[in-house]
Amino acid sequence: MSFSFLCRSCGETHTGMPGFGADAPWLYEQMAPAERTARCQMDSDACIVDEEYCFVRATIDVPVHGSDEPFSWGVWVSLSGDSFDAWDACFHEARRSHVGPFFGWLSTRLPAYPDTLNLKTRVHLRDDGLRPAIELEPTDHPLAVEQRDGITAERVAGLYAQLLHGS
Repeated sequence: MSFSFLCRSCGETHTGMPGFGADAPWLYEQMAPAERTARCQMDSDACIVDEEYCFVRATIDVPVHGSDEPFSWGVWVSLSGDSFDAWDACFHEARRSHVGPFFGWLSTRLPAYPDTLNLKTRVHLRDDGLRPAIELEPTDHPLAVEQRDGITAERVAGLYAQLLHGS
């Protein structure tokens, strides 16, 4: 049975687990387009700024009570140069989950939470081309608590309404 929820804003029942994400790291988003062109190398999975700051795209999966499928945030994390090189070296390999994990800093602001920029993370590579999974440091930050304890379908509906309808 597919996950569904009643949207508080539009009153419709939506089917399928929603997910939301950032198109680029926060640092990249703060730059003017001309500055991005001059300073950044970016594709769908990685971003390098000033040939020094390395970011990879990943997901923070939050368990949803009563569902086999998590709610996922698409995020960016910064990695050290050595960790980025190790990520890059195995990027095209089908089996790569044995590499790492790597320390990273969350480089995405998620609007549904107090500031998420620079939360400490562990970046776990996954097999078969899946984006890395982010494990947040076990703190009392609401996002870390939700990743640890899970959320209700009602919380999913609230996030959907906030992010898609601004309510």
